[in-house]
Amino acid sequence: MEVLKSILKDSLAYYERLERDLIRRLHKLPKGSVKRRRIKGRVYYYVQQRQSEKVLHRYIGREKPEALLKAVQERRLLRQGLLKARAALQLLPRRKLHA
Repeated sequence: MEVLKSILKDSLAYYERLERDLIRRLHKLPKGSVKRRRIKGRVYYYVQQRQSEKVLHRYIGREKPEALLKAVQERRLLRQGLLKARAALQLLPRRKLHA
């Protein structure tokens, strides 16, 4: 029984560290998504973000923002990882392990 408790404690510590790390990394990345619009035959790029109930569009230029697109994709992947880590934390009993 002690071996099982030890494994569960280790798992709990791992997922708590993972959650903190993912949240820290998410705060460093830009929010929103990149939208491409064609206006009068020309292509323009905008960042689309939600602020309360409003959706804001901020012009970022005519050049394709490769770095921003990578950051948005990384944010999407990190959010998926955070959801999985939180699901794992829901399965682990916290009170009994810390006692």
